[in-house]
Amino acid sequence: MAHKILTVDDDPKVLKVLEHSLKREGFNVIQAESGLDALTRVKEANPDLVLLDLMMPEIDGFETLRKLREFSNIPVIILTARDEEVDKVVGFRMGADDYQVKPFSPVEVALRVKAVLKRVGDNPSKDKKNSLTFDQLVINYDKRMVKNSDTQIEMTPKEFELLWLMASHPNQVFTKGQLLDRIWDIAYEGDDNTVNVHIRRLRERLEENPSEPKYIKTVWGTGYKFCD
Repeated sequence: MAHKILTVDDDPKVLKVLEHSLKREGFNVIQAESGLDALTRVKEANPDLVLLDLMMPEIDGFETLRKLREFSNIPVIILTARDEEVDKVVGFRMGADDYQVKPFSPVEVALRVKAVLKRVGDNPSKDKKNSLTFDQLVINYDKRMVKNSDTQIEMTPKEFELLWLMASHPNQVFTKGQLLDRIWDIAYEGDDNTVNVHIRRLRERLEENPSEPKYIKTVWGTGYKFCD
């Protein structure tokens, strides 16, 4: 079954370009011209991924993403005409999975959509466990669920993938470049600050004292590791 993509932009021309390029790649496409409309469409149509413009009337893309994350972990790729690092950091902190600056190549957007869907949809290999347990922390891949002391922890798809990668290789040190390559893949033109933001968010969600983490340790000058 073809993946369903929700495109959100107040510019009908952008929506038309996205629809054409995504349908050509075999995706089903639904559209919304405002943030409020997008939230309704997500609840009604249950798309597999959202392409979300930042600059929109009524509520902008950031506010739309914030409201979306209150009830859904659906993957989101932000579209914006502003190539500002602060926008990227804010977007990732709020749960975005990728970032595309306008003007964009429709082919590149389609590739980014495929890459994000692949990361979200990939199952662990058959020789790996589908569930990991560390003291009170339980990570279940099939259910995309994380519990700590029986309290379920909500995470974005990218946060979960990052946690699963590190937790399934306990005590292995990952450089920031390796994490960018494995989680954001080579199509993502990010920097190591992206990794820093996601590690900080994971610590805030998992650790009793994020400043003295039990699970996710910094290996100074190298990267990070998950301690069992």
